[in-house]
Amino acid sequence: MTALQRREQLIRVGRALFASKGFEAVSVEEIAANAKVSKPIVYEHFGGKEGLYAVIVDREMRELTNALIEALSDTKAHPRQIVERAALALLTYIEENSEGFQVLVRDSPTTDPAGSFNSLLGDISLRVEDLLTAAFKRRKLSAKGVPYYAQMLVGMTVFTGQYWADRPKVNKEQLAAYVVDLAWHGLSRLDSKPILRFESQKAKQLAAKEDKERRDKERSETTAPDEPDAPVETAEPDEPAYLPASAG
Repeated sequence: MTALQRREQLIRVGRALFASKGFEAVSVEEIAANAKVSKPIVYEHFGGKEGLYAVIVDREMRELTNALIEALSDTKAHPRQIVERAALALLTYIEENSEGFQVLVRDSPTTDPAGSFNSLLGDISLRVEDLLTAAFKRRKLSAKGVPYYAQMLVGMTVFTGQYWADRPKVNKEQLAAYVVDLAWHGLSRLDSKPILRFESQKAKQLAAKEDKERRDKERSETTAPDEPDAPVETAEPDEPAYLPASAG
């Protein structure tokens, strides 16, 4: 093999091992054995497994980032179309790069947090946040919750994709339809001032007050003294018009 071919071979081998076992569980010896080369070859090309891992993550991150940014770049498209494109972009990447996706979502070395999958999600969330801010302003909704809505949308799509990667029982278009259906119907029916209807402190206090009033009413109805029966009126005998004279 040429040096470039050997490098690509090591990347393929390393990606498969990191995807199946995670960064910490893979050794340079294992990488070399699977590539059928000696350990010095791995060190020569990448300086160790950390270098190999960094190259793999960088390549996968660039591919996924480009796909997602392209899906989110057409700000003039219908908002639902943008949601559909983003969901399909992620699912297409997962479908075509299953090992790369597993590398990204598995454990990563603590020495390289800047190149982690979480940092990519943070960047994508910021782009989604910009789109949501514009949409909220058009609908005259408060933008206070936009950063959180952006995180919710990205997290929902990513974790669903992660679940699907291990259980691909539906095709990507059907899964994208599920994601968009939930996301879009939620977005299109947002309240200007959302509240918890049952579990907030205010709701619980109101419910407790209503429950107390109901119990007090029931108690008063069951403990009230019975009203006395109305007296039965009896007809008085007519007084005689005169008293009879005493005998004798």
